[in-house]
Amino acid sequence: MNLEGTFTALITPFEKNGEIDWRRLEELTRLQIQNDVEGIVPCGTTGESPTLSHKEHREVIARVIKTAKEEKSEAIVIAGTGSNSTKEAVELTKAAAEDGADYSLSVNPYYNKPTQEGLYRHFSEIADASSIPIVLYNIPGRTGVSLSIDTIKKLAAHGNIAAIKEATGDLNLMISIIQETPDNFNLISGDDNLLLPILSVGGRGVISVVSNIFPKEASEITRKYLNKEYETAKEIFMKLFPVCGAMFLETNPIPVKYAASYLNLCENVLRLPLTPVSKENEIKIQNAVNAFKGAA
Repeated sequence: MNLEGTFTALITPFEKNGEIDWRRLEELTRLQIQNDVEGIVPCGTTGESPTLSHKEHREVIARVIKTAKEEKSEAIVIAGTGSNSTKEAVELTKAAAEDGADYSLSVNPYYNKPTQEGLYRHFSEIADASSIPIVLYNIPGRTGVSLSIDTIKKLAAHGNIAAIKEATGDLNLMISIIQETPDNFNLISGDDNLLLPILSVGGRGVISVVSNIFPKEASEITRKYLNKEYETAKEIFMKLFPVCGAMFLETNPIPVKYAASYLNLCENVLRLPLTPVSKENEIKIQNAVNAFKGAA
């Protein structure tokens, strides 16, 4: 299974009482697959995984897998199973594999700030224990630690580590990863607004926030580019670029949750400590969404 394309970092819809809206979760999953994304990432940062109980976490992943595979058997599900406890990450990864996930997305351990040796041993232990391939998730802005190029190279040599979601914003590091790791180790963008530059240096796709609201257009960028339709990919990317910026006016997933509610895809409900977007930014998000819809 080739890990390239657009993979939606799926929001977790909540009812007004704060409970998971299972009907909406199924609808959102079907919407993504029907609009040709290559896969879905449940229980990542955008899915508010820190506020889900372990039971909810596993059930969200299981339901997304079931719905996505019913809609399209070859749809890829990359389950968010990271933790700052190696033991817990192993347990979450094993559970996702049992429920039929194709890959595991494993974020850098946060808060406890391990050394590079600790990061290497953390991810190696998860990969050793997992029956599905691992996607590393390098996002120091969230975790306080970053994988170095030397550590990434060592991990890329592991037979069960398939790719890295790169969200450092450091193109120099990304180019080094592409140049210094095996060809079958893919670099996936963790930022929608850097997708085209990352594709241009050898990246293979994106784990996307904006595809929650515009899955068809977001997924076309990667497909068109990889099919060497560069001008078409650029045209779509440039139209979508202001929306990408609007999705990060406040901490993700606050803006995309509001945008999804504005498009009647879910309620604008988040779990504390996240709070709804400001009224000022509501207007900016509406304007970006409406401008893109008018230009599309």
